[in-house]
Amino acid sequence: MSPEFGYSVTGLDPDKTAKAAGRFIRCSPKLAREVCHAIKGMQLEKAKEYLTNVILKKKAVPFKRHKKHQAHRKGLQKWSAGRYPVKAAYFILTVLKNAEANAEYQGLDTDRIRIIHASAMNGPIQNKGKYIPRAFSRSTPYYKHLTHVEIILEEK
Repeated sequence: MSPEFGYSVTGLDPDKTAKAAGRFIRCSPKLAREVCHAIKGMQLEKAKEYLTNVILKKKAVPFKRHKKHQAHRKGLQKWSAGRYPVKAAYFILTVLKNAEANAEYQGLDTDRIRIIHASAMNGPIQNKGKYIPRAFSRSTPYYKHLTHVEIILEEK
């Protein structure tokens, strides 16, 4: 039996919104959360350009929650700590392109689309079958962290 997923936002006008979700994405939930926080509220084309620049390491993502021991990066408006989460940005860009395709299918004008909801949530943690040797004849398993990402677009 497969799980039934829903969206965390309800009560949206289906004629003006388009949704897309990425489930069981193999990237860090913490990094995905920071990328989603950075693109929330952006226009669609601006967000795609921003994520492409993050993947190319030209633009840093400000880290607002998970910021301990983070290096300072130039080009962050009103913020100092940041990183270049390439893997998370790549997967979120994929989900964003899916949401754009859904919006085009629904007949929305892609020039006037804005991201109204972008969130990343913890998915399941899977054991990879490998073990790290520890002291005193012990071992701990390697884990694989999965992430769920939701993006909702709205035509303004």
